[in-house]
Amino acid sequence: MCALIKSNLELCRIERGESEVIQSEALDYLRRFVSKQPDSGKPWDIAFFDPPYVTDHTPILDIFGARSSSLLTAKGLVIVEHHHKNNLPEKTGGLVRYRVLKQGDSALSFYENQRG
Repeated sequence: MCALIKSNLELCRIERGESEVIQSEALDYLRRFVSKQPDSGKPWDIAFFDPPYVTDHTPILDIFGARSSSLLTAKGLVIVEHHHKNNLPEKTGGLVRYRVLKQGDSALSFYENQRG
């Protein structure tokens, strides 16, 4: 999956220094990232969360919601792919869902940072 994302970034002419693709267990990575702040790097413009359908999305959304101002830029987004029957919260901490895009059995929930 990371190779495909990197290929798409190249096709969009996004320079390597302007993006970072990370393959990791999301909860583990976020906990490490948050524990190292403010030295861990700059906040993200977009975080795409693509877990298996059976995953409980709550822990990840809770971390992003509680730390939205340090994890995301002022206009940062969190995009969560999930099963269309899995209802995610409208709001969590500093994140507010503003769109749900259904595609077959899948859905994408778009959250924006309200704490900017």
